[in-house]
Amino acid sequence: MRPLIAGNWKMHGDMSWVEKPAAFEALMPATERKHLDILICPPSLFIAAMAASCHEANILLGAQNCHRAESGAHTGEVSAAMVKSAGAEFVIVGHSERRAGGETDENVATKAMAASKQGVTPIICVGENLDVREEGRAESVVTDQIKASVPAGVTDYVLAYEPIWAIGTGMTATADDIKAMHAVIRGLVGPKVRILYGGSVKPVNAKKILSTENVNGALIGGASLEMESLAAIARAA
Repeated sequence: MRPLIAGNWKMHGDMSWVEKPAAFEALMPATERKHLDILICPPSLFIAAMAASCHEANILLGAQNCHRAESGAHTGEVSAAMVKSAGAEFVIVGHSERRAGGETDENVATKAMAASKQGVTPIICVGENLDVREEGRAESVVTDQIKASVPAGVTDYVLAYEPIWAIGTGMTATADDIKAMHAVIRGLVGPKVRILYGGSVKPVNAKKILSTENVNGALIGGASLEMESLAAIARAA
């Protein structure tokens, strides 16, 4: 399965960052990455400005969130149609940071459906916190999240597993932890869905993570902000 290396810039950057795809292309030309896909998800303000530079560098472009409605009185929100018109082909939904702010499985499912209807591929995020992990309920909780977050009838999506307890805590998920959870996810989503791992992926651990069974790429936060580290992770794939 073709790996997907997805960079989530979160709330970082300014308009000068629209040149970063060109910097990535200089570090790792498209001719060296015919076997994988590179995706950058900048803040929504930068999507339209980055569309041309991403296209020229053969890099996919995505959004970090979308609203469930096509339009309406939703101040500060952007719809899937808007991100598509700006040039995005993917959208992250249900990221752990948004779930921590109250986003529910139902919210995630409606956003994923809205994206799918617009021809935008949703990257649906799931993952457990430390309490759930220590209680031995990680697999059941993630299973429930997937069943409730993936809308019926949507087949073109990416699933991203984020072990919340291993992000920015100093704790790390072992290869066995990742392998076990991704096996569970594979059994739920089938053989054609790409499953990304999103737990503090860095150049130093990327090769080990990306070589784990049923890991089809990575959802990368801080390490995607600098093109040198993003390219190093991409090479590990």
